[in-house]
Amino acid sequence: MEQFLIEFLTVLKLELNLSENTVNSYNTDIKKLLLFCKELKINDLDEIDYSDISLFLVKQKEEGISNSTTARYISAFKSFFNYLHQNKYIKNNPSERLKSNRRYRKLPVVLTIEEIDKIFAIPDVNTKLGLRDRGMLEVLYSSGLRVSELINLKVSDLFLADEVIRVLGKGNKQRIVPIGSSAIHWLNLYFLHARIFLEKKDKSKNIVFLNNRGTGLTRMGVWKIILYYTKEAKINKEVHPHTFRHSFATHLVEGGADLRAVQEMLGHADISTTQIYTHIDREYIKQMHREYHPRGK
Repeated sequence: MEQFLIEFLTVLKLELNLSENTVNSYNTDIKKLLLFCKELKINDLDEIDYSDISLFLVKQKEEGISNSTTARYISAFKSFFNYLHQNKYIKNNPSERLKSNRRYRKLPVVLTIEEIDKIFAIPDVNTKLGLRDRGMLEVLYSSGLRVSELINLKVSDLFLADEVIRVLGKGNKQRIVPIGSSAIHWLNLYFLHARIFLEKKDKSKNIVFLNNRGTGLTRMGVWKIILYYTKEAKINKEVHPHTFRHSFATHLVEGGADLRAVQEMLGHADISTTQIYTHIDREYIKQMHREYHPRGK
């Protein structure tokens, strides 16, 4: 079974160009299922059936996994068994009857504009790192980048005179994203007063946002920076880098932006992924109705 899993993961990475994070998640999820099947004395992929996968998911639910994690498991299992079946490694596909529960997906945490302003006001822009952090936060919110896209952003990807940046997204797909005037302002200040002092030619490799050692920031580094500023701003929400991406999309949709345009800016392959932000908008409308309509409560 391990041999087929390695082959499947190799195809995901080299042929389908899926991100390392996605490949690692699929690897972890499928290994959990295969280990569970071994505990059931199943040692052949052809012996796994729908009831075995269902039992695994029930057990996971009993342990308290979220709906989003369940959806991820289902996606991984369907991809894996579809691959095995298409290549005739198994006779029957045990995942055919699995149904995704995406419609129960938890709505993401979104910051209000006031909360974003509070966080942006915390970095000390009189210091190199404070100026870097303000520029980083502005870019995250202005262009809705994933944290992986942010930390890999290069100076050559910035076309500030044209008010756009080039982003390398999932599956190495490039997209051009607008960047707002505020982000451009703080980026210019960062380049003028901070980055030139952080840059080390043998280490910086054209990366936009650098640490004290002159190398690019890590995912965890960005996470810790945002956690610190959120706490200092006294924002009582679970905020992480992706929260700014959710806020970017939600504020665009609430402001009347076309959903297809938002999809393009986010780099979503499927419009259904972007439609979650219309659900957020509906929740906002219902909340306003409950609060202000005479018969809303």
